[in-house]
Amino acid sequence: MTAPLLNRRLLGIALAGALAAPGLAFADTWPSKPVRWVVAYPAGGGSDFLARQLAPQLGKQLGQTIVIDNRPGAAGIIGTDNAAKSPPDGYTIVTGDNGAMVFHSAMYKKLPYDPKDLAPVGFMARFPLILAVNPGAGFTSGKQLLDELKKNPGKYSYASPGIGSPHHLAMELLKDRTKSFVVHVPYRGTALAVQDVISGQVPMMVLDTAAGLPQIRSAKVKALAVMSKKRIPSLPDVPTLDELGVKDFEVTAWQGLFVPKGTPADITTRLTAEMNKAIATPEVKAKLEDFGLEVTPSDGPALASFLQKETTFWHALIKERGLSAE
Repeated sequence: MTAPLLNRRLLGIALAGALAAPGLAFADTWPSKPVRWVVAYPAGGGSDFLARQLAPQLGKQLGQTIVIDNRPGAAGIIGTDNAAKSPPDGYTIVTGDNGAMVFHSAMYKKLPYDPKDLAPVGFMARFPLILAVNPGAGFTSGKQLLDELKKNPGKYSYASPGIGSPHHLAMELLKDRTKSFVVHVPYRGTALAVQDVISGQVPMMVLDTAAGLPQIRSAKVKALAVMSKKRIPSLPDVPTLDELGVKDFEVTAWQGLFVPKGTPADITTRLTAEMNKAIATPEVKAKLEDFGLEVTPSDGPALASFLQKETTFWHALIKERGLSAE
C-alpha cells in the first residue's frame, strides 16, 4: 500500500471515529467561553449564596468564567424553565431543588417544563430544617409543642416562605405524621415570614439554617426541633423529631446541579468531577458550612436515584393531602 493511500485510509478512520462519538469533540474544546449558571431565585438568598461561593472556584478549574444569572419568579419556575429550554451544549447549568425538581410537578396542574428536561450533574449541599417558634408563644419544648398541636386542632398557625416550598411541605408531613391540624399562612419569601414570627403575628414556622441560625443565635426565635436524622452541629442541644417520637422523619432543603437534557455525557461527567472538587476546596467548604449548609456532593446517577424516590414519596403525600399551588 502506497503512503498517500495509507494516509487517506487513516484519515477516513479518524473522521469516522469523530462522527461516531460527537461528545468527544465537545469535551475536547469545552469550555471555550463563559458558562451561565441559572439561579431561579433572587440574589442574596441561600441558593444564590451557594452558587456564588462555588462559581469562582469552578471557573478557575475549568479555565472560564462562570456567570451567575438570577431569574427569580413563580417559586423558581421561571428560571428553571429558562434553563430547561436552553441549548444542551454545556454552557448552561442550573441549580435544582425540592420545589423545581419534585414538588411543582404535583402542586401545579401544568408546568412549562418537565423535570426530566434537566439532567442531573450531582448533589451540592442541603440546608437542614428547623421547627422554630416565637419565644413568647408559650412553647417550652418540642414535645410540649407537638402535644399542644394535637390537643388543639386549628388553634395555631404556621408561616412559610410560600406554597410548595420545602418548609411548607415539611410542616405538612409533620401534620400528617402527628395527626394534627395547624393553619398554613404562606408568605412571598422567607424574610416577611420570619419577621411576622419574630413579631408574634404567627407563632411558628419551619426555617432553614441559612435564614434561621442568625435569628436563633440572637434569641429572636427559639428552635424546638430539627428535621434531620441526626442533631446538627450548629444546634447540638436541639433534639430531632425522631427523638420526640416522630419516627423516620427527615426533610431538608436540598440543592443539586443540573444541565439541559441532551448535554454531551463527557461534559456532564467533567462537570460532576469539577463540581465535587470545587466543593471539597477547604475555603469553599468552610464558607458553605459557616452559612449553615451541609455539603453533600455526589454524581448524576446518585442524584437521579434520589429524585425518583423523592418524587414517589412527595407526590403521594401531596395527592393524599389535597395540596395545590393553584
